Amino acid sequence: MPFHLDHSWVWDFWFADDGGTFHMYYLHAPKSLGDPELRHRNARIGHATSTDLTDWQDHGPVLHPGPAGGFDETAVWTGSVLRGPDGVWRMYYTGARFAVDGGNTQAIGVATSTDLHTWARQPGPVTEADDRWYEKLGDSSWPEEAWRDPWVFSDPDARGWHMLVTARANHGAVEDRGVIAHATSPDLRTWTVQPPLSSVGAGFAHLEVPQLATVRGENVLLLSCDTPRLSAARREAGQTGGVWSVQAPSALGPYPVRDARLVVGESLYSGRVIEDRAGRTVMLAFDATDADGTFLGSVCDPFPVGRSPDHPGIVPLSLPSERTPR
Repeated sequence: MPFHLDHSWVWDFWFADDGGTFHMYYLHAPKSLGDPELRHRNARIGHATSTDLTDWQDHGPVLHPGPAGGFDETAVWTGSVLRGPDGVWRMYYTGARFAVDGGNTQAIGVATSTDLHTWARQPGPVTEADDRWYEKLGDSSWPEEAWRDPWVFSDPDARGWHMLVTARANHGAVEDRGVIAHATSPDLRTWTVQPPLSSVGAGFAHLEVPQLATVRGENVLLLSCDTPRLSAARREAGQTGGVWSVQAPSALGPYPVRDARLVVGESLYSGRVIEDRAGRTVMLAFDATDADGTFLGSVCDPFPVGRSPDHPGIVPLSLPSERTPR
């Protein structure tokens, strides 16, 4: 059944696979807050494990906000995990710092682990928005400095490492500045911010939770955007938000985000693609809302996805049916 917690909402998540066990790291915040929108200021990172992506054992919180004055002093948000050539697991995560007036600044930090259970926060941030290419807080009416949801992967030619980041360009229409930012590293420790791998004007104010996946030998970029953050042109054309995907010409783009199409609607969000033990490509996403618009805050069961000649990304081959009540 879907992964849920009785006393907390669960939303964005990401995986590590040690070969025998799937490790899921997830954002959560207490339902006692009352308003689900308050979860963003109160997010912590939890940990659960499974052998089949369906039955999960929860292990509780593994990463909390950092000290006062730090880049992650308010909340810790979405990230990704990988194992380096030194055998150390690294969790690149988003740190959020909210100002009194409500605006927030995001940056990327890292925590390390040898066993995927205990994590040690390292000094940070390791990357933050560079104003040569990216919007900073106050550059427009947008209420945040977007620099979040890092997805880290090895270079296809073994020339170091790449990080994809949810960010906004420093030019273009305010509602249409969403881009996939890019940073590089020779060693997973030192990072250099690079120009974006997608262009403004694609119809998205933000491109959340990016993931680069390989599906049937093709590079596919996965991302999420809700309806209010679509451009006016997309909304006027009747489009709605959710989980999107698009085929990429190479692992390093450029990503043709303008051609992205919905995989699933926004009752599911922040989808992740992973291969199960049977070798099937499946997606999990968080249950955002039920039919009445009530926020659910759980993670759905895996459902198979594949390629279609009529779609530039991936499509669901079936959908999960069970939803968790609030």
